[in-house]
Amino acid sequence: MFTDIWTVFWRDWIVLKRRLGRYILSRMISPVLYLVAFGWGLGKNIQTGQGSYLDFIVPGIVALNSMNISFNAVGTPLNMSRLYHKTLEEYLIAPIGAAAFVFGKVLSGVLRGLISSAVLIVLAYGFGAQFSVNGAFLLILLINCSLFAALALVAAMSLDSHEDMGNFNTYVLLPMSFLCATFFTPKQLPEPVRWAIELLPLTHASQALRSSAANSPAPAESLIVMLVYLCLFLGIGIWQVKRVRD
Repeated sequence: MFTDIWTVFWRDWIVLKRRLGRYILSRMISPVLYLVAFGWGLGKNIQTGQGSYLDFIVPGIVALNSMNISFNAVGTPLNMSRLYHKTLEEYLIAPIGAAAFVFGKVLSGVLRGLISSAVLIVLAYGFGAQFSVNGAFLLILLINCSLFAALALVAAMSLDSHEDMGNFNTYVLLPMSFLCATFFTPKQLPEPVRWAIELLPLTHASQALRSSAANSPAPAESLIVMLVYLCLFLGIGIWQVKRVRD
């Protein structure tokens, strides 16, 4: 099984390696805009309980950026492969198990999410942010990338057009990008809205990354929620691939 996972992952790595330089440069655009607007433009002169607003916002931007990159690295290509290019059939007829296919695709999304996050972290230090990248921080980041790469696979196997994938981004990822503790704490929102937001995985990723970046223990409930979402999406993805193959 590990050989099969590596085979699926290696194919996507070959594609990425051919344009790795351009990929890294393109991943710098959004982080630079966020850091200029909220860091230099707004954040350095605003103090929070954890230092400047720049220090507060960087973990949230890391969570947001890793979500978007990991999701789009898996969701859009797989959806196009299934509906238009018809290359998904190559995997379905190959002697590769459904679980190996899902794990291989998720790992390819995780790799892109981690590369993009590394670029963002380096830029954030260049902008003067002060935060700690420790083992807990990296583990939470890894779980977040895995979670949204798995969600992307579920969406790509469920939605029947490229337009539907775009709508999924608009109705699901975009609200999470701005509401899930990335730019402000949800405590300031009305209580029913706050309860709904605290059910979403990105909220827990942002809070856990922020705690770890401040050298504080990550909330155990956040880690549990993220792992439950990850296992749920992986299970659904494996079931979907088996159903298509059968």
